Amino acid sequence: MINCQGQNGIDSGSFFLHKFAQNIGKETYVISKNGNELTYDVNFKFIDRGSPVPLKAKLVTTADHEPVSLFIKGNTSRFSVINDSIRIKNNKANIWVDSVVSNETLKPVSFPVAGYSPGTVQMILLKYWIKHGRPKSVAMLPKGEVQIKKDGAEALVFAGSNLVLDRYIISGLIWGNEIAWTDSKGKLVCLITNDAEGDKLEMMRTEYETLLPQLISKAATYGMKLFSSSMKMDVSKNKTLAILGGNVIDVEGNQNINNAAIIIENGIITKLGTSANTAVPANATIIRADGKTILPGLWDMHAHFQQAEWGPAYLAAGVTTVRDCGNEYDYINAIKSAIDSHAGVGPLILKAGIVDGPGAMALGIVRATTKEEAIKVVNMYKDNGFAQIKIYSSIKPDILKVICDEAHRLGLTVTGHIPQNMSTQAGIDSGMNMINHIQYVYSMMKKNKDKSVDMNDSTSLAAIQFLKAHHTVVDATVGVYEMVFRPVNEDILIMEPNYYNLPLPLQQLFTTMGMPAEAAKANKPRFESMLALVKTLHDNGITVVAGTDMGFPGYSLPRELELYVQAGLTPMQAIQTATISAAQVMNMDKTMGSIKTGKQADLLILDANPLTEIRNVRKVFMVIKEGQQYDPHVLHKMVGFGN
Repeated sequence: MINCQGQNGIDSGSFFLHKFAQNIGKETYVISKNGNELTYDVNFKFIDRGSPVPLKAKLVTTADHEPVSLFIKGNTSRFSVINDSIRIKNNKANIWVDSVVSNETLKPVSFPVAGYSPGTVQMILLKYWIKHGRPKSVAMLPKGEVQIKKDGAEALVFAGSNLVLDRYIISGLIWGNEIAWTDSKGKLVCLITNDAEGDKLEMMRTEYETLLPQLISKAATYGMKLFSSSMKMDVSKNKTLAILGGNVIDVEGNQNINNAAIIIENGIITKLGTSANTAVPANATIIRADGKTILPGLWDMHAHFQQAEWGPAYLAAGVTTVRDCGNEYDYINAIKSAIDSHAGVGPLILKAGIVDGPGAMALGIVRATTKEEAIKVVNMYKDNGFAQIKIYSSIKPDILKVICDEAHRLGLTVTGHIPQNMSTQAGIDSGMNMINHIQYVYSMMKKNKDKSVDMNDSTSLAAIQFLKAHHTVVDATVGVYEMVFRPVNEDILIMEPNYYNLPLPLQQLFTTMGMPAEAAKANKPRFESMLALVKTLHDNGITVVAGTDMGFPGYSLPRELELYVQAGLTPMQAIQTATISAAQVMNMDKTMGSIKTGKQADLLILDANPLTEIRNVRKVFMVIKEGQQYDPHVLHKMVGFGN
C-alpha cells in the first residue's frame, strides 16, 4: 500500500477479483483526507494461471470528486503493463505515459481514468459524472472518452433482506460495455468488465460476494438486450426469402451452382437450384446476389464468448456458429439463452463445459479432484445442454480417464488441453476425442535444433499415424501463435488488414502483442512448423477444424483460414474446416454446415469469390442465420467498429 503520512484514513473497502467466477485476487482502497482533498490509495493484484498481475494507484480528488491527480503503475494483465501519471492544475493536465510527457488544456468534463482497473477509480468516476449532471460523455485522461448511462435499479435479496442497487452501463474504457452496480451511497458493489487481454473479469465488493453468480447471469442478459433492442429484430418477418443470382459454393464437394436460387422458409432451405429452373414463391422477399458468392455460415470451433459484443462481431464476419471452449457456467448459459430466444444477437453457441483440477495454475471454479467429482461435473454439463467437455491443464491423469469414460457413456465428446505432465498420446489414450491448439501436435514431433519439426523422423511419422488411428480432431488455432510470435516492429496490417476498423480499446490491446524482433526470428521456424503441421494433418486424413481462441473479434476466423492456405491447403479445403468438417465432428452435418435443401439457412453472401483469393472471405455483403438477415455494417457499428 502507498503510504500517506500525516493523513488519517476515513474509509476503506475491498473487492474480490474473479475470472471464470474464480476468486483470483483482491483490490483494496483506503481513503484519507487532508484539508479539502481526498486520497484514494489502491492496491490491486490477482494471480492468473500462476502469473501475478499487480497494480498500485493513487487517486486524489477534492471532497466533491473533482480530480487533482492520478498515479498508476503495474500490470493490467499477464501480458500488459501501465505507468501513467496525471496532474491537474489551473485547468491544465500534465500527462506522463510510459515516460512520454505531454500537456493539454482540460475539456469541460474530464476525469483521469486509464482503463478497467482499478475499480475504485471507476467508482469515483461515477460520482464525478453524477455531480456534473450525468453528461453524455466524459473526456478520459490520458486519452479517450467514456459514456455512462443509468440503466435501472436491481432488486435483490441479500442476507434475508431486500437490497436495491443502481445499475450503470459504462462504455469506452474497454471494448464494449461494462456493467456496474452501486449502493444507495454510490459505493461500487460489482463491476463486470474485461481485463487487458480480453478475458471477462468481475470485481465484487467483498461483503456481497455471494451475489456474484446472480449478477454474472444478469450482466449477460442486459448486455445482449442492448443489441437486440437496437436491431429491433422481428423474427416473424420475412419468413420466406429468395436469394437470386449468386454463385453457391458446395463445400460437400459435389457441384457449385452458378446463377443460383435459394428459397428459405421459416429458417430452412426448401429449394436450391438455378434461377432459371426454380420457382419463386409469390410472398418471398427477394435478395439479389448477382455476381456474388454464397458460402455456408462459418464456424469458429474455439470461441470464448467473454462479452455480449462478440455476438454482433461474429455475425458481421459471417460466423453463424461457435463452439465456446470454456466459460463461466452462469454467464454462457444466459448468453446462449438470450440468443436462442431472439433476445440477443449472435451465432449459435455450442457449449463445451470447462473442468480443471487442483493447483496454482488451475482455472475457474468447476474442478474435479476425485472420481465422484468428475462424474458429477460431467452430469451437470450434460443435464444443462452442453455438447462437450473441455479439459483444462491441471486435470490429473486418473481423473481425465474418469471424465472421458463418463462423457462417452452420456453421449458427449471430450476436447481440450493436454494436462500438464501428460503426453498428447496419453491424453488421447485416456479418451480425448479432440485437442485444442496445434502445440499439442507439435509436442509429439521430433525437433531440429532451430525448433523446426523433422517430419521424416520416425517419431514424427509415428505421431501422425497415432492421431490418424485414433480419429483425433485438431482445432489448430494457428492465428494465436502468429500473434504470440509476431515481431512487434512488424506492420500489424499484415496480420489484420482491418486493424484500424477496430474500436480504439481493441487497437490498444493488440498493438503491443508479439515479441521483440530477435525473439520472433528465433521462433519463426517453430511457427512455420506449426503451419506445416496443418497441411500434414490434412494430407493424412486427420480432421482439422478452424478455431481462433478469440483474437480479433470476428476477424480472426478469416485470418485462420488465410493461414491454412498459406500452409498449403486450397481455399476450398480451408473453407471446409470452418463449415462442413466442423459440422461433421459435432454430429450436426445432417442439418448444418453446407447449403443444401432441408438444412438450416445459415449462409453468407460475399462480394468476391474466396476460391480465387481466400482473403475475399472478409468481403461480407450479407449474413443470414436461421433465415434472419443481418447487415454486417450495422452489426459492426453496434459494437464500435469503424467500417
